This record gives sequence, C-alpha cells and structure tokens, in this order.
Amino acid sequence: MAVEREKIYDCEVKRRRMKEGGGYEPFWKVKSVADALADADTEFRCKDCGGAVKLLGKNSKTGGAPYVEHKDPLDSAYCFGGIIFKKATDGREAKQSAHPVE
Repeated sequence: MAVEREKIYDCEVKRRRMKEGGGYEPFWKVKSVADALADADTEFRCKDCGGAVKLLGKNSKTGGAPYVEHKDPLDSAYCFGGIIFKKATDGREAKQSAHPVE
C-alpha cells in the first residue's frame, strides 16, 4: 500500500525590495512552487503556517509538478494546508508554526 504524501503546490518565497531611504528589506511572496523554481528562488516556507518545508518532485521523470511538504510533522498537524491536519477528526484548530522561518 502506497503512503500518501503531503503535496503543497504553493508556498512563500523570500524576496528583497528597495526600502524607502535606500537599501533592501526582505519580504515573503506567495508563488507556485513551479514558478519559484523557474525564477531561481532558494528560500521557501509554508504559505499557511510559516513553517519550514522541503522541496520535492523538482526532478520528477513522471511529469508531476514540483511541490513542498512540511519538514516538521507538528507543523503538518496544525497547519491548514497540512495532510495530518486535513485527516484529523479531533476538532483541532489551525495555528502558526512554533518555529516559523524568518
């Protein structure tokens, strides 16, 4: 029996923008994982909980779209987009990651 994987196709990527008065400031922008890879983005986090994610499927030979999944099972358990949260039947509420990516 195949294990169902968490597949999140949209994430946040870290970008930079000009600050008023000069210099740059970081900010997070929501993108599809495929677009983020095409744009050569390198820093990713979950768009729902801000938790750390790992990039998977970018070299898929089966034609599947690239995706991310939570690194921490606790993030998946309490993230609106997490597979464990979606399968839970205990009435839990979604919350931000205990260790968000800054």
